[in-house]
Amino acid sequence: MSSNIRNICIIAHVDHGKTTLVDFLLKQAGTFQSHEVTSERMMDSDSQERERGITISAKNASFLLGNVKVNVVDTPGHADFGGEVERIMDMVDGAILLVDAVEGPLPQTRFVLQKAIEKKLKIVLCINKVDRPEAVGTNMVAECVDKAFDLFIELGASEEQCDFPIIYACARQGWCTSDVDAIPTFLSGGGERNLKPLFAEILAIPAPTDDPNVELQMLVSNIAYSEYLGNLALGRIKAGTVRKGQEILRHGVNENGKPSVQKFPIFRLLSYEGMKQVEVDQLVAGDIGLIAGSEILEIGDTFSGLNGKALPRISVEEPTMRMIFSINTTPNSGRDGKAIQSRELRQRLLNEVRSNVALRFEDTEVADQFYVLGRGELQFGILIEKMRREGHEFMVGRPNVLMRTDEHGSKLEPIEKMTLDLPEVCAGEVTKMYQQRKGELLAYEAASAIGTAEQRVRLTFEIPTRGMLGTNSMYKTATRGSGLISSESLGYKPHTGTIFHRFTGCLIADRTGRTTEYALAKVQERGVLFIGEAVDVYEGMIIGECAKDNDLNVNPVLPKKLTNMRTTGSDGITTLYGIKKMSLEKCIEWIDDDEWIEVTPKSVRLRKKVLASNMRSVRKIDKV
Repeated sequence: MSSNIRNICIIAHVDHGKTTLVDFLLKQAGTFQSHEVTSERMMDSDSQERERGITISAKNASFLLGNVKVNVVDTPGHADFGGEVERIMDMVDGAILLVDAVEGPLPQTRFVLQKAIEKKLKIVLCINKVDRPEAVGTNMVAECVDKAFDLFIELGASEEQCDFPIIYACARQGWCTSDVDAIPTFLSGGGERNLKPLFAEILAIPAPTDDPNVELQMLVSNIAYSEYLGNLALGRIKAGTVRKGQEILRHGVNENGKPSVQKFPIFRLLSYEGMKQVEVDQLVAGDIGLIAGSEILEIGDTFSGLNGKALPRISVEEPTMRMIFSINTTPNSGRDGKAIQSRELRQRLLNEVRSNVALRFEDTEVADQFYVLGRGELQFGILIEKMRREGHEFMVGRPNVLMRTDEHGSKLEPIEKMTLDLPEVCAGEVTKMYQQRKGELLAYEAASAIGTAEQRVRLTFEIPTRGMLGTNSMYKTATRGSGLISSESLGYKPHTGTIFHRFTGCLIADRTGRTTEYALAKVQERGVLFIGEAVDVYEGMIIGECAKDNDLNVNPVLPKKLTNMRTTGSDGITTLYGIKKMSLEKCIEWIDDDEWIEVTPKSVRLRKKVLASNMRSVRKIDKV
């Protein structure tokens, strides 16, 4: 029955402890046997999630509290994956909002909370990391609650939503309390160290009111794939009851955006027990499960009975930037992996877009190049790395923001509200960096307002999305790795003019061959090298960053001429100062509009779009 079901999600800013909290909810609810070995961040099952330490896609699990089944969804915290948060909001009736006791509500906190308030969810505020040294012995926890309440009011929450219960927790140690005065006792090792107060608030979240006795309706919120069962549709049963073997309808859209309906029999029904998918005979209204049987699936489709109607499709905020994907046209194509054809690349990108509602796909005027539209550099980087690990070879260009025009024909561009938390000594350098990129400083909050032990400040900028592109590495360098950055979209505003993405040129190989230490020793005097000796290069391949603003064609394969003359001294010794290793993320930040990133399973290279040196200009002014 629906009264024995609770559907909740965990929402928060990135790195505020969502996945860690879900781990302990599952453990303390008795989901695992005593002999079972569990790992940290169990819900982060993808290899990239574990490597990066972030949640990329929403995950489902369940646990039992007495005779009540609790379906829980762990959501991403990074702004680039906001589409994952938006599409699961229809599946739940309540949300646990996690806020870091020191950092307080940040831009992504605002974004996910706004979506939860719009869906009229019951919200439980959980102040996490109350054990952080900066928060111990201060009034930071109380300030954090006040800021969260102010945020509820600002976002237009109802009186009932503003009367939220508050839990104070240390997720990594698996305890919480509803009494703020009891925190010192818990920090000293006392108290009942479990999550019972949070479990009680979860049971207080309203049970689903969906009617199991009417025509079936289910909105497809996610898609999975099984080698044995084929496509799996994940969603919440909005109405009715569905049984194995039953014939139902899929309401979708075709390639032209027109409604389409297909009938299919249900092959299997699956539900969650812990993190496992188990086969069941039926799913009732209010429950979350998976349905196998339909060969064609898209997120946003509706499953209904034979006389049922379609539900409104899932809508998410529009993308703000796009990146161009191309087949690999370099001379080294096919050496490191599978050089896919344009038809295969197009199909691979379409498959990704169908399973991610935050992405869009567009054809270009060139037959072997395609646009993918998304929200941020990290989102693109995750997709590129995913395809690279599948063994594909391809190329990508620099991300570009999507412009619009108003009714008067004036150009508009996306604007972001950017929040920076950094050491005070770095504030001047960082402010100058973002003001050069058309950023406007809105607020400068001193360390006393934030409550951190060291002298830190919080800066708030209003800046074009173009101005933020490619600055992540520079920001980390300027703040010695201790700066935090987050942003939220403010919509579109008038275009702010030209922004120089990079103030340096590049060192470009002017011929094909294998690099020599002798040649690179001469080249390194003109800039910073990206590659070392004994590396195969081709004409047009970028091998380093030039110290000046113009490009420079160089010969990195020049051998040292051998003679039979004997000499003394060190004239035969060459030394390379050091190589700047360019990861995929650094390449995405660094490249300009006239350059490609060549992605292969074994390496990531940079190249000019025009390879022949006599066919392109090296002057920066010619590229603006």
